[in-house]
Amino acid sequence: SHNPLCLPTVRPLMPPSSADISGGSNQRRKLAAPPMNVSLDHSEGSLLSEDTLDTEDDGLDTGDDLDVNLDELDTPDEADSLELNKHGDKESVLGAGAASRDPGHRAAEESRLWRSVVIGEQEHRIDMKCIEPYKRVISHGGYYAEHKAIIVFAACFLPESNCDNYNYVMENLFLYVISTLELMVAEDYIIVYLNGATPRRRMPGFTWMKRCYQMIDRRLKKNLKMFIIVHPSWFIRTLLGITRPFISSKFSSKIKYVHSLQELGEIIPMEYVHIPHSILEITLTHAHTPKSGALC
Repeated sequence: SHNPLCLPTVRPLMPPSSADISGGSNQRRKLAAPPMNVSLDHSEGSLLSEDTLDTEDDGLDTGDDLDVNLDELDTPDEADSLELNKHGDKESVLGAGAASRDPGHRAAEESRLWRSVVIGEQEHRIDMKCIEPYKRVISHGGYYAEHKAIIVFAACFLPESNCDNYNYVMENLFLYVISTLELMVAEDYIIVYLNGATPRRRMPGFTWMKRCYQMIDRRLKKNLKMFIIVHPSWFIRTLLGITRPFISSKFSSKIKYVHSLQELGEIIPMEYVHIPHSILEITLTHAHTPKSGALC
């Protein structure tokens, strides 16, 4: 055909027929440019680049000084479009992977895995990933008289003492519990400590409980109206007895032992208090002996 650019006529390898597209010829999978070294842009390398000849309407932008008959140029056929789209999809996937490594994504990931809190005018960082399985240990149980908050602490959700990095987990869980308590409580509140279905290996130690008490803000100690311990065991009674020298007499007077969920329901509304399934099961089993102390 007529070549207005006076360029040597060099044609690429013959494209496969529509029947060959499904067959997947090894030669057609190559996206190498044809051996024509005419370049409009050194970064693209060919007149047949995806950017310049993607569609018929998006062809070469020719000015008045460059009279090129587009009908005489070899443009990619349907097979070429399929190949280019295939590689375009791959580039999109690679682009998504690169996005996951950009600074903005890393910052979002960092904020999800770590939480900065201020407790006692000191800033702390909580490893949220390590405490993820234990976050149910504290929850909001609704309100009772005059919109006083009910905070539920379920000891059965604490980690076992033989778990990996137990001290590290408990340190971060401690910070999480204290900071969450400060967020949940605005005015007066009560704490419901669910001790049932908690084996000895999940019981918090003396040091942990003592530190919790010491780190609680003075406002929270003052606004605490009642500390209810449900299904108290001999162990928890002994533990609290040991801590009495370190806690105020006012705080000690707020501790109340409750031996059944029914008795708890006579003190506070239970509509929004989440009772773990394990406690409900044992409660049904010991329905006839609610004060036996066997729910520990």
